[in-house]
Amino acid sequence: MPAQSYILGMGTKFLRLAVAAAVSLATEGPAGPLPPQAPRFYPSGVTLSRSSADLLITCAASNVVLRFDTATRRVVGQMPVPGTLGTLAVSSAKPVTATGSVAEELPASDGAVAPVVSRDGKKVYTCTRFDNSVSAIEVATQTEVWRVPVQREPVAADLTKDGKFLLVANHLLVGRADGGYCGAVVSVVDTTAGKVVKELRLPNGSGSLKDIRVSPDGKYAAVTHLVANFKRPAIRPFPDWMNGNALTVIGIKKLEILGSVLLDDRAKGAANPWGLAWSPDGTILVVAHSGTHEVSVIDFPEFLKRLLDLPAPVDPLKAADPATATQEEMEFGGYVPYFPGPRRRVKLPEGDLGPRAIVVVENTAYTANYFSDTLTAIDLSNTNSTPESIALSRHGSRDPRTEPDPVRKGEFYFHDATICFQGWQSCSSCHPGDARADGLNWDLLNDGLRNPKNTKSLLLAHRTPPAMWLAVRETAETAVRAGIKHILFTSQPEDVASAIDAYLKSLKPVLSPHLVQAKISEAARRGEKVFSRAGCAECHPPPLFTDLHQYNVGTGRRPIDKPADRFDTPTLVEIWRTAPYLHDGSAATVQDVLTVRNPRDRHGKTSTLTPQDLKDLCAFILSL
Repeated sequence: MPAQSYILGMGTKFLRLAVAAAVSLATEGPAGPLPPQAPRFYPSGVTLSRSSADLLITCAASNVVLRFDTATRRVVGQMPVPGTLGTLAVSSAKPVTATGSVAEELPASDGAVAPVVSRDGKKVYTCTRFDNSVSAIEVATQTEVWRVPVQREPVAADLTKDGKFLLVANHLLVGRADGGYCGAVVSVVDTTAGKVVKELRLPNGSGSLKDIRVSPDGKYAAVTHLVANFKRPAIRPFPDWMNGNALTVIGIKKLEILGSVLLDDRAKGAANPWGLAWSPDGTILVVAHSGTHEVSVIDFPEFLKRLLDLPAPVDPLKAADPATATQEEMEFGGYVPYFPGPRRRVKLPEGDLGPRAIVVVENTAYTANYFSDTLTAIDLSNTNSTPESIALSRHGSRDPRTEPDPVRKGEFYFHDATICFQGWQSCSSCHPGDARADGLNWDLLNDGLRNPKNTKSLLLAHRTPPAMWLAVRETAETAVRAGIKHILFTSQPEDVASAIDAYLKSLKPVLSPHLVQAKISEAARRGEKVFSRAGCAECHPPPLFTDLHQYNVGTGRRPIDKPADRFDTPTLVEIWRTAPYLHDGSAATVQDVLTVRNPRDRHGKTSTLTPQDLKDLCAFILSL
């Protein structure tokens, strides 16, 4: 096997650099013993080796890279990788002596994920999710060539065929949630100049972007995401009421959106589209639906013809303003058509659960199934073939020794759309990114109609009762069960809700990107004193930074809010991750909370603070 290096996005301040023999490992014998800390692997990413038909499978939860031989259909090697393992990219630029372990580390921005190797193999482009930036690292010198800010939480990227542009999928929207347009974008980065040259705005309500892939001929790119109809009351789960599951196609020649479609059928949702893969000739596009445990196999040339015949997509910048628009304008502004072309929805074998990543080898698509510890092999050339389930662990996913604990069961149910009516959405549809927030306002029926509230992160929800902005649920446990009934629109056994409770209770805060070597900055230290002086600590005392009470701090707005409304005091832990702010999402930044949305000092005494005081106060709050 020729020497190849593999770049591992670690979600830390390093990229791991290893060679093929170190990652693929044990090519001549059986797979090594399972890591003692991980009786299950939880595969989250899959990449095709450039030199063979072997697959490299990243397992984020167990910090292992597996090598899978597609000829024998078995795991033939594995390598433990210390740290938080993300995704993997392939390069042949830097042969290294095979050691059977990580060969080298490349310094990168803290939280680097989704590496992409340049066409000449000399650079690695990485997304820094929580720093909201993309950088280029020169492999030979191990130096950062450039870093450019993008919008919010870049989670996936791909290069155009000529290598001139990097297309970056931003996971969430930026800005207030109470305006006319609320949607995430694809950033187009000029790889030579190191700057964003275009932002491709997706349909209004778009978010939870997961993957983006350029076609083999370099003419198109596809991106998976959700489209939320957040302007309508959430009275039923259909996509024209709540979440639709979408695919957007980008034309590379003009770097423009060609169209967006829903992958759902009219009476059957296709929740949580995740990974994408093209067939080698570009005629088939395959989409993994993680929430409904299936894939869409799309005849791309025929689909493209029909897509281009659809009416021109609505300009998201001209979306209707909910404060002044008619109901007809509101509905048209969020319009996304159902899938217009030929495709088949392939259900994975029973027990293959949570397909996230997908790759195509010749005529076979392989999905990496996070929750079942399996791959599924799907023959794309034979519509009558039966998908094959392949266990990755030696014992198999149904062995009692690999039975998931309550936390893992809860994580599964949280992402499982089959417990929703017709499979339209899962809990993670509105709480993506490990049960955090989608940044949108939703008009849920638990507190009346026409009073939308911003989605709250579920981190620490069980430790900071009551739940919901108007405290209509006494505890998070009550809210979980109400959510199953009134948002997923089904009834489930008690063990489902109990498992979700266990999962949510297990969540840990992510260290703020505003910290300096895991410690608060000097500005934040000064801001901590301002935090007390301005009275913020009275309602947001440490360690949870909430007093668990409700107040009228002057942020209510008529006619949406009633004069008697009192809003829950949210925890400030991980607030850097949960913009926009306030119950109505009307503050795009923490500084907006302290200034333009606090005109009479009812939400902290901030009007007399100096500009430096405000800057320091924001630094402290964002460090929590």
